[in-house]
Amino acid sequence: MRLKEMAEARGVAITIEVRLAKETVFFFAMQGTSPSNADWARRKRNTVELLHHSSYRVGLDHALNGGTLESKMGLPMRDYADHGGSFPIAVEGSGCIGAVTVSGLPQREDHAMAVEALAGLCGVSLDGLRLD
Repeated sequence: MRLKEMAEARGVAITIEVRLAKETVFFFAMQGTSPSNADWARRKRNTVELLHHSSYRVGLDHALNGGTLESKMGLPMRDYADHGGSFPIAVEGSGCIGAVTVSGLPQREDHAMAVEALAGLCGVSLDGLRLD
């Protein structure tokens, strides 16, 4: 199921951004979202494009080991966020080519929704996947 359809079925409002080669190829802000959701999406996506890891993973690493993107890498919080919701799109042999980002829910739910949608598109089972 696609992200917009998933959100509608669950009765939640999210902002969705898909980027490939650092260009936005899809953006949709559902009724009930605000410009701050688009800004959160931008900040989370910047983190994924730089580090090639999900923004949720980066945040978990900081929570477990201390530090922030600002203290560890000098990245401004205005432009980068280590909150869940952005997930890298990777191609075997090429690496990270883009990101799918969800904003509007608590960070763990943003992340889970992005992962669920990507897993569905790739035919990957969610069995055994952990969020922590």
